[in-house]
This record gives sequence, structure tokens and C-alpha cells, in this order.
Amino acid sequence: MTPTAMTATAGEFRAAGTDLSERRRSGVSTGPLIDIVAAPDMIGMHWPPDGSLRLGAFTTIAAIAADARLAAAYPGIAASAQALATPQVRHLATLGGNLAQRSRCWYYRNPHIACLKKGGPDCPARPGNHLYHVAFDLGPCVAPHPSTMAAALLAYDAKVTTDRRSSLTIGDLLGDGSNGAADNALQPGEMIKSVTLPSPLQDERALYKRAISRTHAEWPLVEVCARVVVKDGAFQFIRLAAGGIAPVPLRLAAAEAALQGKAAFASAIAEAAQQASSGAKPLPMTGYKLDLLTGVVQDLLERLAR
Repeated sequence: MTPTAMTATAGEFRAAGTDLSERRRSGVSTGPLIDIVAAPDMIGMHWPPDGSLRLGAFTTIAAIAADARLAAAYPGIAASAQALATPQVRHLATLGGNLAQRSRCWYYRNPHIACLKKGGPDCPARPGNHLYHVAFDLGPCVAPHPSTMAAALLAYDAKVTTDRRSSLTIGDLLGDGSNGAADNALQPGEMIKSVTLPSPLQDERALYKRAISRTHAEWPLVEVCARVVVKDGAFQFIRLAAGGIAPVPLRLAAAEAALQGKAAFASAIAEAAQQASSGAKPLPMTGYKLDLLTGVVQDLLERLAR
């Protein structure tokens, strides 16, 4: 994975290279490489006095998954990192690289097939085999965004700093899904430097869950990071962010609104979970993802309400 992706003519940044190495072996990515030497402020975790957290883009996923202080303050971030890929990948892969990695679509990964993200005229997955693709059709490309950490950071209202811009939301960084030619909204040569998480809320709880097609080392069909504050038996705060279902991570705003201020009863949770698929436009082969999404949201909320 690389802290940013650049155009083929300008070259690509390489940090750990867990995604880039695969693309170069297959012939999907060619051209010059730019190896990054991380500055001190791009590595590790920095805790300002206000209780927030700044994560350097070169911080490994394994370090995020293993840090006890981070897990106590931001359990949804830690759980997302722990579920990502394999131990070997987590040991090398960086936070910036996970945010800026390229599409996992099998058409994009095939060097002999043209697609929008490789300068082609259209998305071959749309009329082709899109079994693992989007259930929220937001643009010309129907590949789901591959970043687990992006969905978790969306749930935490994280802000991203690059070497050119600061205070970017996850939406600013990744776009709204309408540009089928890009996996992110980074400018050519722009590099992610850090991610800042706001101070956690008092008494908040968080969980992460993914639905996958095999037990280990699989890309999620659906993944959700959920944060709540339950006080006096009711949901006082709720954030639901999902990945695997759209070209970008999505906030499940309708489900959040349905549960805001409601008593933490199973009936209210079930009704809210049904709202998770509000606005969905599944492809002919991806309707099953909406059932998975409803089930994952309901399970997480029931566990958080206990």
C-alpha cells in the first residue's frame, strides 16, 4: 500500500508497497517509482493535550491494532485494524497506504482488460461479473472502495492532512463516488501525511464487524464501524459507517436518524437496521449485500446497547 497514488506518467509513491508490488508484478502498474523516506511526524501516534490523536501516515496497521491506549479511546479504529488482511500484511501496510490503495476489482487487476481506472471508456464490471461489487450505485465505476480504515475513520469524523492540504474529511479525500476514473481525490504528487481523530465522547462505545465469504484473509462483502452513546436507556449519539457497499465509504444516515434519541430496545434497533439500506441501488448480482448490511448493523447495535 502506498500513501498516495499518482498518475502512471508521474510515477507512484512507494512506502511498504503491499498493494503496489502486486500491481507491478501483474503489469497493472508501470512507470517510475518514488520511494518515500518518512519524516518523524509521519510515523507513530501523537496525543495532544486536548485528548485527540494524530496518526502518522507511515504508522503500520499492526501498530494501530496493538496499541492499548488507542483501543481504549477509539475501539472502532483498533477493531477495524485488527480485522484487516493478514498479520503479515498488517505488519508492513501503512495507514496512508490503506487509505490510498487502488481498486480490488478483478477487471481493474487484469492487465489485459481496459476499465475507467486505467483510462478505458467504461466499467466492464457493470455488464459483467459484479458479484462482489456495489449495492449503492453512485457513479460509473461499480467497484467498492477497498479501504477498511477509511470506513472506520469516517465513523470517527477524522481529518486528513497532506503535504498540500489540511483538515480534509474522508469525503474530501475519497470523493463522492461520481468520478469512476479515480480511487481518491488526491492531486498528482500529493502525499498523505497524517490523520487526526477528535477527542472521544464521554461514555461512548464502538464496535466493528465485517461479513466475508470465507473465514480468514478476505476482502469484506460488507463492513460496518458503529459508535454510540447510550444514556438513560436511550441512544444519545450514533454513528454508522459502512464499507464494501459503494465506491466510497458511506455514513448510514437514515439508520442513525431512525435511532437517535430512541430507547435501546430490540424493536427500535431492528427498525433502524432496516433503514441501513435506504438509498441503495443494487446491481443485478449484489442485492444480497443489503441483507448482509441489515444483519451486521442490527448485530452491532444490539451488542452496543447491552
